[in-house]
Amino acid sequence: MTARLRSATAPRRAPRSASTGASGAALRHAATAVLLAAALAACSSGNGGRTVDTTGDTSALSAPRNHLLGEDRSATGGDQAQAGVNAFLWRGAIDTLSFMPFTSADPVGGIIITDWYSPPTTSGERFKATAYILGKQLRSDAIRVAIFRQTQQDGQWTDALVAPNTAPDITGKILARARQLRADAGQSGS
Repeated sequence: MTARLRSATAPRRAPRSASTGASGAALRHAATAVLLAAALAACSSGNGGRTVDTTGDTSALSAPRNHLLGEDRSATGGDQAQAGVNAFLWRGAIDTLSFMPFTSADPVGGIIITDWYSPPTTSGERFKATAYILGKQLRSDAIRVAIFRQTQQDGQWTDALVAPNTAPDITGKILARARQLRADAGQSGS
């Protein structure tokens, strides 16, 4: 009888409805979003909460700066500290291979991968190129180019031999373009 009495006298909880649970979850998500927005707003204030007047000052907009180093390094083509590869070789490779569509281009790692390209004068043949910028110096051993060729036979693409002078010719064109870019920038040396 006492067990019955306890259960009869114990406060009853109202059954939780699906809408109450959903609104509670929505409320938690909204609170999380507000807290996240406040945290991001506090982090994005790079000036310590001070108001900076830039009225009429366009130098901040026209000169991109590397805030870690405190100077503009993006405009100098041969800046060796910017990445692990020579910027002239990188730009020369991009310019030389630009007739082919790019699949990937990683300026930090110095790798350019093109997609398959079919010359308009030949049908049933396509090429792909990969360029590796290997160093910081503008030298012939700082770049390696690999060319791949496929021909279409019976509706299937099959690997084919590439002419032995193709990769060295493209490497030479990349080096010539890189040297031209360096001369245009007014720099000399390696």
